[in-house]
Amino acid sequence: MLTRLSNYFLKTLREDPADAEVPSHKLLVRAGYLRRQAPGVFGWMPLGLRVKEKIERVVRDEMLAAGAHEVHFPPLLPREPYEISGRWEEYGDALFRLQDRHGADYLLAPTHEEVFTLMVKDIVSSYKELPLTLFQIQDKYRDEARPRAGLLRGREFTMKDAYSFDASDEGLAQSYQRQRDAYERIFQKLGLEYVIVSADAGAMGGSKSEEFLLPTPIGEDTFVRSAGGYAANVEAYVSTAPEPQPFDGQPAAHVFDSPDTPTIDTLVAHTNRALPREGGRAWTAADTLKCLVFAVTDLDGARELVVVAIPGDRDADMKRVEVAFPNHEVESATPADFAQHPGLVKGYIGPTLIGADGSATQVLGEAGSTGIRLLLDPRIAEGTAWVTGANADEQHVAFLVAGRDFVGDGIVDVASVRDGDPAPDGSGPIETARGMEIGHVFQLGRKYAEALGLKVLDENGKLVTVTMGSYGIGVTRIMAILAELNHDDRGLIWPREVAPFDVHVVATGKDPAIHEAAETLVAQLENAGIDVLFDDRPKVSPGVKFGDAELLGVPRVVVVGRDASDGVAEVRDRAAGTQDKIALTDVAGWLAR
Repeated sequence: MLTRLSNYFLKTLREDPADAEVPSHKLLVRAGYLRRQAPGVFGWMPLGLRVKEKIERVVRDEMLAAGAHEVHFPPLLPREPYEISGRWEEYGDALFRLQDRHGADYLLAPTHEEVFTLMVKDIVSSYKELPLTLFQIQDKYRDEARPRAGLLRGREFTMKDAYSFDASDEGLAQSYQRQRDAYERIFQKLGLEYVIVSADAGAMGGSKSEEFLLPTPIGEDTFVRSAGGYAANVEAYVSTAPEPQPFDGQPAAHVFDSPDTPTIDTLVAHTNRALPREGGRAWTAADTLKCLVFAVTDLDGARELVVVAIPGDRDADMKRVEVAFPNHEVESATPADFAQHPGLVKGYIGPTLIGADGSATQVLGEAGSTGIRLLLDPRIAEGTAWVTGANADEQHVAFLVAGRDFVGDGIVDVASVRDGDPAPDGSGPIETARGMEIGHVFQLGRKYAEALGLKVLDENGKLVTVTMGSYGIGVTRIMAILAELNHDDRGLIWPREVAPFDVHVVATGKDPAIHEAAETLVAQLENAGIDVLFDDRPKVSPGVKFGDAELLGVPRVVVVGRDASDGVAEVRDRAAGTQDKIALTDVAGWLAR
């Protein structure tokens, strides 16, 4: 059925919405694809649904081609499955929780692992019914603290989530690869550049996790890559630890006064003046040890102080900190925390107190006098020597040797990652870049199957726990990303694969013959199976029509105007930036190129 703008449910705006921060948000609202309902929640208008459905079609086709079966779950789900898996609490404040009139607890699902698992448990009993992959395209809900950037970070969003079920780890590896390959085909069809990076599994769990990231300066994620092929999300990057060094020949720990050294830079400058090293090598920030105090709160509300020691030339990356303490809230220690632990001399914290006789008494660590856990950066290897706080006001200690003068309670890799750091696989130095997540694949393993009792009989008649994979693509996020990547200062320019229409025909002028020629053209195009948006509005000026055509973003526009009497139309290819005149009879052929 021909779509006419004269009676289409569409309203374009000339001004950007006040709350819009990024081009995709501005343009999707101005062009009449979306309307805001609440922070991070949008209503979909007909144009928006057309683009969204085309993206879903690309995703659905590749899922079916990869052997997956489509199902559909409600977003409103009971508490019990998520409590069994532990995620009722693990998700924390990000989970929308509610009760029905009888006081029963429900949630708006952020993901659907639990109910997929229970459906398969209800139906599948033998290894002969595996492998099996199910998927759905469904809305998800997460209570983002600061929803922003329109569809890029909202509270309601549409995802394709798929789950594979196998009787063996070998089967899981094969299912995982099939989905990974399907993702590559999807993003290639959508014209999206991507980098596949190792990632942290987070609350999803599992043994392997990879993200598909779109490289872009406005991305919210940092990733690293080397020329040799290594790529990882910054949260999953593993720092290279130096080899242990012998203690023999290391100078004794030396305490020195260090007034007015509130920063690492002032400490380094003062140390070079007060304690010049033999051989003339200057002290640098990399020689110092920075002891950071974090308050870590578990899901039950128990609060614990933890000291994390990192080289002084780096800062803690809070995303990496959050990964290092899963299922905990982490924040810097407060003045009240320090007041409760007088053994921590703020600004001069170190792992060890050096006595007047040179004896070393550990302050930090479970065996130390404070009892506060001490976790070490991987670079703080046995035998490495450091300048750090002496646990006395305006004093530091030099030549404090790891393993000799202090030991940690464990290793934690939370320091910032930077260009030039070595790739952990030996493939050379890394560079950092910004990216935006467009897909994520996990080898979940048996976490959810064990929790929910999903077992099948194997070939020997014994019950075995099923192993699972999880595979997600953000459909509405991809729509926003495509808008971010495909626009100019006049409006959207959709890729043909997802454009709401194949062509936008604009009839301009008051001459009835022009409109008759346009009507004849759009009828021919419709009969040829071409999806047409026809601007037939009789009392709208050509300037407004052209402005709307550019704003809406259908990549090919045909203008039927005063040249129609000569059998000629103007054709515009927004993506190529071209504008030509061709015979009306040749328009269908031009569109078929």
